[in-house]
Amino acid sequence: MAVDVTRLIAFYKSPLGRISRALVREQVVALAGDLKGKRVLGLGFATPFLRFALEPAERVVAAMPARQGASAWPREGPSHTILCDPLEMPLPDASIDLTIAVHALEHIADAEELMRELWRITSPNCHVLLVVPRRRGIWAQRDNTPFGAGNPYSGGQLEKLLRDHSFVPEAWRDALFFPPTHSPVVLKSTRLFERAGRVLGPAMSGVICVRARKEAFPAVPRRKREERYVRVPDLRPAAARSG
Repeated sequence: MAVDVTRLIAFYKSPLGRISRALVREQVVALAGDLKGKRVLGLGFATPFLRFALEPAERVVAAMPARQGASAWPREGPSHTILCDPLEMPLPDASIDLTIAVHALEHIADAEELMRELWRITSPNCHVLLVVPRRRGIWAQRDNTPFGAGNPYSGGQLEKLLRDHSFVPEAWRDALFFPPTHSPVVLKSTRLFERAGRVLGPAMSGVICVRARKEAFPAVPRRKREERYVRVPDLRPAAARSG
C-alpha cells in the first residue's frame, strides 16, 4: 500500500527526515553521475533527491503514483510533477536516460510489470537507479518512517528482479546505518553510525541503492491486458401492450 503524500512531506520536514534525506541523497548523487543534457525521471516520491538534477539535465519529470497523491515540485518556477499510473506512464518508448525511483518499487503490487514499464521508457544503454528498504534492516522493521511501509527487498532479490527484466546492476551503495529514532543523541551521531556501519558491512544498512543499465532486448515481454467484457443492455424498442 502506498504512503500518502502528506505523510511523506511531513517526514522529510522532520529532523529525522532531513538527516535521512541528506544521507540517501549522497548515494543517489554518486550513483547518478554526470547528468548534463540527460532526461531524468523521478518515480514515486523522489523529489527530495532530485534538485541536483534540475540544472544539468535537459529535463526533469517527477512522476507520482495516483494512489500516493502528488505535490507541486519544485516550489519555485513551473511544476515538474505529473500524476500517473506507474505501470502505464504517459511517456514514449526509450524517452528517459535515468530513472531515480524512491518510495516506488516497494509499494507496487506488480513489481515485474513495473520493471517491464521501466524497460520500455528507458533509452538503450541508459539506467535506472532504485532506492529500496533492506529486508532485514531496522528501517524496514519500524513503521515510524515511510521506509517501514511496503515490501522491502534483499540485495539478492533486487538483483534477480533487475536481471530477469534485462537490467544489469553496475553499482551498489548502502545508507541509513543509524536507527530510525528521533532521539537527539542519535541524530547528532549519524555520521559515526554511517562510518561504523560501512566497516561492519551492508547488512546493517536501512536502504539499498543500485544503478542498473538497460540491455538491448527485453527478457520478458509486456503482458497483454485482457479486454474487459461490458454487458450492454438491449436497446431495441419494445411494442406497446394492448389494454
